Amino acid sequence: MEKNLHLFKEREISWLSFNERVLQEADDDSVPPIERLKFLGIFSSNLDEFFRVRVAVLKRMTRMSNRYTKIVGKKPEEVLGEIQRVVIAQNRRFEKIYEAVLKQLAKHNIYIINEKQLTESQGEIVKRVFKKEVQPSLVPIMVDGIRDFPYLKDKSIYLAVILHHKKSKSKNSYALIEVPTGLSRFVVLPETNGKQYIILLDDVIRYCLNDIFFIYDYEDISAYTVKMTRDAELDMDNDAVVSYIEKLSKSVKQRQKGSPVRFIYDAEMPDEFLNYFFKRLHLSKKDNAIAGGRYHNFKDFIRFPKVGGSELRYSSVEPLSHRDLPHGVSLFTQIKKKDILLHYPYQSFDHILDLLREAAIDPEVKSIKMTLYRVAGKSNVVNALINAVKNGKSVTVVMELQARFDEEANIYWSNKLVEEGARVIHGFRSTEADPRENQYKVHSKLCLITRKEGRKIVRYANLSTGNFNEDTATLYCDDSLLTANEEITDEVSKIFDSFEDHVKLSKTRYKHLLVSPYNMRSRLEKLIWTEIENHLEGKPAWIILKVNNLVDKDMVALLNEAVRVGVSTRLIIRGTCSLVPSSHHENGHFQAISIVDKYLEHSRVYAFCNNLDPKFYITSADMMTRNLDQRIEVACPIYDKDLQKELKQMLDIQLHDNVKARLLDRDQSNRYRKAAAGAQPIRSQEAIHTYLTSLK
Repeated sequence: MEKNLHLFKEREISWLSFNERVLQEADDDSVPPIERLKFLGIFSSNLDEFFRVRVAVLKRMTRMSNRYTKIVGKKPEEVLGEIQRVVIAQNRRFEKIYEAVLKQLAKHNIYIINEKQLTESQGEIVKRVFKKEVQPSLVPIMVDGIRDFPYLKDKSIYLAVILHHKKSKSKNSYALIEVPTGLSRFVVLPETNGKQYIILLDDVIRYCLNDIFFIYDYEDISAYTVKMTRDAELDMDNDAVVSYIEKLSKSVKQRQKGSPVRFIYDAEMPDEFLNYFFKRLHLSKKDNAIAGGRYHNFKDFIRFPKVGGSELRYSSVEPLSHRDLPHGVSLFTQIKKKDILLHYPYQSFDHILDLLREAAIDPEVKSIKMTLYRVAGKSNVVNALINAVKNGKSVTVVMELQARFDEEANIYWSNKLVEEGARVIHGFRSTEADPRENQYKVHSKLCLITRKEGRKIVRYANLSTGNFNEDTATLYCDDSLLTANEEITDEVSKIFDSFEDHVKLSKTRYKHLLVSPYNMRSRLEKLIWTEIENHLEGKPAWIILKVNNLVDKDMVALLNEAVRVGVSTRLIIRGTCSLVPSSHHENGHFQAISIVDKYLEHSRVYAFCNNLDPKFYITSADMMTRNLDQRIEVACPIYDKDLQKELKQMLDIQLHDNVKARLLDRDQSNRYRKAAAGAQPIRSQEAIHTYLTSLK
């Protein structure tokens, strides 16, 4: 089997190609202008996390360069250099897109203006806003007069201020102002003559610099935005006396003090001032120092003010109710009749909340067990679980505290559940001798409700590709199975038993579920090999995989072998794809696309022909080494033939998308797949909504 390094694209470069697809959405003038701003915000937020995590790891790997080079085929320094080149080019494109969107908004009489464009009356309003809301939060620091340069926090932006002195340039003063994060980034000014004006908080501060530094003898003041991105990896100590929550809380606080991985500055910043910053921060221009535009932390544009007409944003669509879950009928009754598959955000997450609320007050329900990874800010899921505790139910929550960047929220909800009387288990921490077992994150999305029906105990399970989070369920495309199938619920129960007893999950044999890190990899390999063997024997064979990321080298090599021998292989990959198409991928048996549109494609589906007796799985696991070997993940089979057809139809719709699908080719060009002459345009997210509506 071919497993050469030339088959693989570096994960980091492939990820940047994914973020380029997000930038493409912002560059698409058929996308409503405020949505284009939001895509710019998503691009910026993605890039921040990329530097905080992936680039941080690469910088750490430079200390063991030989090991990394052996694995990847390139020195980490080479990859960092390539990242720098790609990011600089993307930033240039970003600034051009932003200017284009501003022009598009202007056609709708909406203007984002800076401090130099304010009228006198607007200036008076800005002054009042500054004095009342902004100035109390400001802490200006005169940096040229102190020995230790102020620490630049991660996630914050700063105005680097030059006070140009009247008498001598050499006596210029320098100051630093952190832009407050607790205030809205946008100030909406009163409408004037049918025109709406908006000014950013940064420019409000710029407009009022004279009010801050009036005691200094200066001729002019100028300010430039700077931002530091820091290593976000958590360093956990091994103090056995300290509780896990205390360790994590301490580590989260220390994250803010991580090593610098990127320094962004306004390209208009004078060289002498920039060099002053580099010297005081002990940086060089090689340390991922990137010239940007006037504004940083563009992720705030995801929450751009709701101004203008409805044509400026995507229309909101009311989630569909599932045909098999009518209002006023017990969900347990309906689930017991047949398996039910929900598809968010097309269908309503309220069905899950209704199930939890019903379980909380049903006298026959004895226990609720659930894994939680990321929950909503004001979580109705957690509130339903607390209500169940108050109604005398046994509630067990497996809370994975190390959900990156959600650790503090998870610590809060964990403590809240404990206070209310729920049993909370912090991930999977085995008492077995194998030290690796202590490091497995629980990433699976499982809920198990146990109910006494007569003399029999009946279990109901929910297995999902996405988090139990009502906020993201309106934006993320996920699949969620509700089942009372004993073959599945018994195995879900055994997984929870392992969490509670802290014993090896591998001691249990799973016939139906694929469970990482124990049998998922081997079972997936067997499923792919079956397709290869069936094809070689002249039997029908095909593979369809929908995942966020395909980067595991063994899986990439095995899929490459399937394509090489001629197995029809179709991939739908939102994010990173390390498989580099080669000549034999052009034989018509291979297709790899990525879809970026209104909703975030988040579901993972594995489908195999199996000689016309197809096997379908939904899962929270991507084809990444960490998901297959280092996390507790579950892939659930879909046995109901009608639901298999439903999933297959949705996959086929996406595979025929010719509006928002990009081809994943060897050059990572992200070319749109265009409709053939005379063919009907297929925008898969709209087509799936239409399809699911037709099932009612």
